[in-house]
Amino acid sequence: MSNPPVFRFAPSPNGELHLGHAYSALVTDHLARQQRGRFLLRIEDVDGGRARDRFVEQIYDDLAWLGLRWEMPVWKQSDHMQNYAKALDKLKQLDVLYPCFASRREITEHELTKSMPQTPDGYPIYPGIYRDYSPSKAATRIAAGEPHTLRLNMKKAVALALQKTPEISFRERQKDGSYQLVAVSPLEWGDMVLARREMPTSYNLAVVVDDALQGITHVTRGEDLYFATSMQRLLQILLELPQPLYFHHPLLVDMTGRKLSKSDDETSLKTIRATGISAAELCLQLPPLIL
Repeated sequence: MSNPPVFRFAPSPNGELHLGHAYSALVTDHLARQQRGRFLLRIEDVDGGRARDRFVEQIYDDLAWLGLRWEMPVWKQSDHMQNYAKALDKLKQLDVLYPCFASRREITEHELTKSMPQTPDGYPIYPGIYRDYSPSKAATRIAAGEPHTLRLNMKKAVALALQKTPEISFRERQKDGSYQLVAVSPLEWGDMVLARREMPTSYNLAVVVDDALQGITHVTRGEDLYFATSMQRLLQILLELPQPLYFHHPLLVDMTGRKLSKSDDETSLKTIRATGISAAELCLQLPPLIL
């Protein structure tokens, strides 16, 4: 018999879950049940500056209130930093990483930045200030303890990936339940940061490593992460990791059309639960769980 499909819900404990999170978790659980798969919970807490234990406990309480059950133990990214370090080492061996010593302010105010196109999330593409910097000078500055980030040389990384595969693409779930191949171009992100001193791995790097180690076969998440999939597919190819199937479901929005946020107290599950509404009543107010 083949192994069952593996789904995951992966919130970050930097605020309270809101209705959008509830919908995403319920969609993921629904699809897992539909396909007789496994449902895993992952706590994405690599951002130590924002993650809080109280939010982790609140996540457990809210999901249990929704009637969800997940396998134990729960995977916490903060327990697996060595895995991300190994992935970074492999990317260094592939010669697709370089140190960048520019601060956010320096990048923002740099003359080249003003003429750069925007990334899918609305920020100017990094203009490559340190892309061709002397390796010996960089090593000296790093040895002196100078703060820096590690950036992916996107053009070099894409060229290397295309030596391994004809195109960079992923399989996305369609309305009829089938999966269609979608070709993507990670170049639209520019030289993305994969690690910095205060956060030794990025979201994109950690998530592809976790998905591989946990055996995730189906990634279900909001459509706001659709464009990030191109970056993650690139990293999967470079690191020779398996490719999951993807489903980016519609987002829940407020009356102005703005997506829900953790800063919106009125839509937090904790606040909604305090009104006395039951999980069953709440689910009746949400959109259908699948298209």
